[in-house]
Amino acid sequence: MEPIVKRRKELVEYVRKGRGFSRNELKEAGLTVAEAKRLGLRVDPRRRSTHPENVKMLKQFMKRLKKEEEKAKMKLEAIKAEREKS
Repeated sequence: MEPIVKRRKELVEYVRKGRGFSRNELKEAGLTVAEAKRLGLRVDPRRRSTHPENVKMLKQFMKRLKKEEEKAKMKLEAIKAEREKS
């Protein structure tokens, strides 16, 4: 997952891939820098801007991660239930 960075030159706005998410973007998405690094997300400590697209991307990532976590827990519970029956 790569963040986007915008820059404006005269009246044209350029969009490119960024080096990482800014601290403010992580904060708005409910993550700390340590949590983001643990999840494998890149963090750019130099960036100070906050782009709504990046925050939205992070929130969607967190939702997807929670769903996968819940699925894994359900599978684990099913396996434990099967073992208890045997």
